[in-house]
Amino acid sequence: MKRNLLDYFVLILKGIAMGAADLVPGVSGGTIAFISGIYEELISSLNAINLSLIKIIKTEGLKSTWEKINGNFLVAILLGIAISILSLSKLITWLLHEKHILVWAFFFGLVLASILFVIKKINQWKLGEFLGLIIGAFFAYQLTKLGALGNSESIIYLFISGAIAICAMILPGISGAFILVLLGSYNTVLQAINDKSIGKLAVFMAGAVFGILSFSKLLKWLFKTYKSITLAVLTGFMVGALSKIWPWKKTLTYRLNSKGINVPLNEECVSPLSFDGNPQILSAIALMVFGFLMILVLEKIGSKNKTIG
Repeated sequence: MKRNLLDYFVLILKGIAMGAADLVPGVSGGTIAFISGIYEELISSLNAINLSLIKIIKTEGLKSTWEKINGNFLVAILLGIAISILSLSKLITWLLHEKHILVWAFFFGLVLASILFVIKKINQWKLGEFLGLIIGAFFAYQLTKLGALGNSESIIYLFISGAIAICAMILPGISGAFILVLLGSYNTVLQAINDKSIGKLAVFMAGAVFGILSFSKLLKWLFKTYKSITLAVLTGFMVGALSKIWPWKKTLTYRLNSKGINVPLNEECVSPLSFDGNPQILSAIALMVFGFLMILVLEKIGSKNKTIG
């Protein structure tokens, strides 16, 4: 597809919107790509990246290889995502530290609506779908307990986090940032971006590249062959992990991070009425509703664009 400078500028803006979404647990960059009309081209371009490119470079040259992977398109999108993440990460980190109840309430509303967004894509509910939902929910709930036990700052854990999160980031309705929260790596990755920790970011990105190369084709096959069951499992995954982003929590134990700061290790969900401190109930509920409605509006826009197209 031939594009001019204005086209690439628009693609960068779409990448910026995707990057902003990927930073927020509950909003998927894949959803933004879907709404903005570039989702199919993005998936097709990502799937073109594989080990066979080495042979193509040798036989056909760099120019042909670059065109095969739609390189200009990917660079524009990735540039936009990078601009967004680098510019917004400090703001989100500050909000999580200073206004954590309100932020998590907003995220909670986003995820609730995202669950409905994915459920609506399931065309049939048979035994396999119900089992997938239950298994996904059970697995995710158990993972919320185990995630805190992992060392989210270790190289291996960051690599795995990147590999898993990138797969969620390219799926409409599934938030990569939410997966990072579930794995306990969200704050670690945000802090690495803020600190410009090249080592940690390189490991995370290496995991993301591995995830794209290893799992994107598997995900594409699963959606093509077992779409309803796959969506049911993903829905259950989000349902089972809701406790991870419940705004009101009581910290049971702490651990020291690499900077010598105490961070929560084990937490339990509590009622806002029994929360030790200012529960900010009305403001939190308002933000939950706002986050919920925001996803519904995005879904309506996406449906309208799809109908027009």
